[in-house]
Formats: sequence, structure tokens, C-alpha cells
Amino acid sequence: MKLSLRIILQNAVYTALYVALCFVFAPISFSMVQVRIAEALCIMPIFDQFAIISVSIGCFLSNLLMGNVVDAIFGTMATFIGLLLIKYIKNKNFFVKMLPTIVSNMIIIPFVLKYAYGMVEVPIAISAIYIGIGEVIAVYVLGFLLYKALQKLNIDFAYKIDKSKQRKKEEF
Repeated sequence: MKLSLRIILQNAVYTALYVALCFVFAPISFSMVQVRIAEALCIMPIFDQFAIISVSIGCFLSNLLMGNVVDAIFGTMATFIGLLLIKYIKNKNFFVKMLPTIVSNMIIIPFVLKYAYGMVEVPIAISAIYIGIGEVIAVYVLGFLLYKALQKLNIDFAYKIDKSKQRKKEEF
């Protein structure tokens, strides 16, 4: 598969935007009760399958620069798992399709907060609920607004997942 300059640049924007949003909203992106605004970008694999990698790289860089190595590895793994599963969920309902990003973060991030930062003074299950609420706000609320805006704008993404087969859009 040939990667065009357009695909590379488009995905560099996803990565940079994720990092920038984490920096701007750092006070609410890196705490026990968090709403990581950048997680709204988890909807991008619906439009562009390469976003799985670029959003994950953005998450890794954010966690490494503003967190620590353990967070960079396991926090990114949580986001990557959710993004990857989006590709395999055949259900067209936005809320069903985006559920793995919420669940994977709810399962992994409380342990990252406890063992990488020593933050969790509440049981892991309560921390998972806090993380889940933040993910619901970021993905289901902000992500859904972004999803609807991108649908209305009808942007021609460079590489799109089409129904059951991948289809390469025209080169840049």
C-alpha cells in the first residue's frame, strides 16, 4: 500500500492535535477524575483507518511528555486497544462502535493511576467509574459532536474504511 503525502500529513495533524489538546487541558487530562478532551479524536478511525496509529502516537507522546513512561506504555495501550476494536465492530451505531474506547480506558487507566502515580486512594472500581464518566464526556459527547460536524462537512479523507472492504481514496 502506497502512503501518499496527504495521508501522512493528515495523520500528523491528528497526532499533533491530540498532544496540543492534552497540553491545553492538562489540568483535567491527567488526574484521578479526568476528562481528556483529546479522547474525542478517538472517533477518527471511523473516517480514516490510519488514525488508529496517529491518535495512539499522540496519546503516547502526551503521556510521555506530561506523565511518565508507565503511563506512556499502558495509557497508550488502553487507547490503542479501543481504537483498534472500532475497526472490527460492524455495528453502524456510533455509541456501540465507540464503546471499546471507553471500556478499555476504564479497565486499564485506574491501574496506571494507582501504580504509576500512586493517585488512587479509592478502590479501583470507583476509579474505573470516574474514568468511565470522563471518557463518556470526551467520546460520547465531544466525540459525537465532532463526528456529526465531520459528517456535515463531508471531508474527503485520504484513506477511508468503506463498509466491509478498505477502499483507497484518490492520491494527493
